[in-house]
Amino acid sequence: MEAVLQTKGLLSLPSNPRNRFLNPSQSLRHRVLSVKPNKLSAFPLSTNGFQKFNGVVSRPGEIYQKNRTFHICKAEAAAAGADGQPVFGEPEKPKFLGLEPVTFKKIVPLGLMFFCILFNYTILRDTKDVLVVTAKGSSAEIIPFLKTWVNLPMAVGFMLLYTKLANVLSKEALFYSVIVPFIAFFGAFGFVLYPLSNYIHPEAFADKLLGILGPRFLGPLAIMRIWSFCLFYVMAELWGSVVISVLFWGFANQITTVEEAKRFYPLFGLGANVALIFSGRTVKYFSNMRKNLGPGVDGWAISLKAMMTIVVVMGLAICGLYWWVNTFVPLPTRSKKKKEKPKMGTMESVKFLVSSRYIRDLATLVVAYGISINLVEVTWKSKLKAQFPSPNEYSSFMGDFSTATGIMTFSMMLLSQFIFSKYGWGVAAKITPTVLLLTGVGFFSLILFGGPLAPALANFGMTPLLAAVYVGALQNIFSKSAKYSLFDPCKEMAYIPLDEDTKVKGKAAIDVVCNPLGKSGGALIQQFMILTFGSLANSTPYLGGILLVIVLAWLAAARSLETQFSALRQEEELEKEMEREVKIPVVPQTEGGNGSLASGSTLNPATGDSASSSSETSTPRN
Repeated sequence: MEAVLQTKGLLSLPSNPRNRFLNPSQSLRHRVLSVKPNKLSAFPLSTNGFQKFNGVVSRPGEIYQKNRTFHICKAEAAAAGADGQPVFGEPEKPKFLGLEPVTFKKIVPLGLMFFCILFNYTILRDTKDVLVVTAKGSSAEIIPFLKTWVNLPMAVGFMLLYTKLANVLSKEALFYSVIVPFIAFFGAFGFVLYPLSNYIHPEAFADKLLGILGPRFLGPLAIMRIWSFCLFYVMAELWGSVVISVLFWGFANQITTVEEAKRFYPLFGLGANVALIFSGRTVKYFSNMRKNLGPGVDGWAISLKAMMTIVVVMGLAICGLYWWVNTFVPLPTRSKKKKEKPKMGTMESVKFLVSSRYIRDLATLVVAYGISINLVEVTWKSKLKAQFPSPNEYSSFMGDFSTATGIMTFSMMLLSQFIFSKYGWGVAAKITPTVLLLTGVGFFSLILFGGPLAPALANFGMTPLLAAVYVGALQNIFSKSAKYSLFDPCKEMAYIPLDEDTKVKGKAAIDVVCNPLGKSGGALIQQFMILTFGSLANSTPYLGGILLVIVLAWLAAARSLETQFSALRQEEELEKEMEREVKIPVVPQTEGGNGSLASGSTLNPATGDSASSSSETSTPRN
């Protein structure tokens, strides 16, 4: 037979059917359906919700076509094509560049949306640092206070508002309600708020308070002094967490299937770094516009207007792509059943972290990474302002920094596969803290011992300050690229060999406690140091010592976790090897009460009996 239809219930065929001439007087279970290959066609839909196909009836001495119909349930027809092959001669769907039209119409707009979102995020991230660090009466000391006392409360408030809006608005209305205020604010900031900043900032009142409280309160008072710049800083931070994490990935998970996600989500990560490279060049270009302007012209105001215009245009393009996908692309059906996820409170998370050595070591990695990056980044930005006090010069350097970060991350993503396959999890987990330790020692050494090193650095045309800026930039570039290419994969791989209960509870505990602790821990340490020693510069030696202790603890936890990870992996491989050696007996299928035939049964055309033939072998036919 060239085609076989499998049904359940009354009719059932053996798994190895054969063409035979049967007596019409035989019972129903002895009849064989055969379809000529040149007569195959797709099922026509019937009005009663079933599908039909043409059958044949055997007559003595011949088999001929007769207009009969057998009803097959739609679910059976769908199951027949579940393996992706055309059902009974159904023509294969046309493809473009190896993709089905529906998939192509989803993935391309999603890729363009992700590019626009990351393009905007790079411009906003570089601009927010320029505004708050180089503003009059402010410095890099404002950043830890800004992250703790402004950014965190606004992020919590936004998520509470988002949760309430999600209960009353449709998905499309919710998307527009969230992203449109961002676009409107950034446009208004470039053309309204920044030009009026000299009139709306309470600089005189801030100077009066600074004279009363002392210079150690420069950071907290700067939040009030340049409140519109701080608002831009927070909105830029929220763009990264809300528009990227909540809106885009929520929409992508809504319209893509699991198979599409496995195939295309990694490409989005590579595309993000391409956006980083192009946006870095854009920031560099507009930051250098000041050189072509006449004296007395605020070059930074013109550069800011140009960049905010690009942000608005990209934002409108994101809305247009979102509308197009929702209008012209069919969405996949989802099961309404939801798996219950364990919800752990803060105290429960802390108890679980303390109880397991494996989870403690993994938590140490997460917390140490967050604190280390924060400690170096703020100190580096303070030196960056000293080297490039002009907003245009600062922004131009940040454009080069973003481009280098994109190139480095792209290269590290390609190289990480070789590192994991060649050297394993342990080496990959130790690369990030090792490089951070080496570059951290070099960075703080140039700050603390710049005087004796000045003659040697002069031979290379650099001052100790410029050398510290470059070394700090290298450290930040590697830390950001290593997070996506090495650190995050190592962290997620560490959960794999755990049992299901520890895996789920451990991840929940780390998400609840360690991620916020790592992000805010560095800021809290810096705030304590600034208020205690008077300034960030006076705190530098102590920050360097704290960084050294944290990175050494990070390396010790990685070494301990490597031993436990390897032991669990060996146990897992041993269990799999033992399972392979277990022989599972094959139980032959017997004739059931529903009239189905056993898979090993053959038909006797003479007697019409079904007999098990152990000597006769059957050859399956394609």
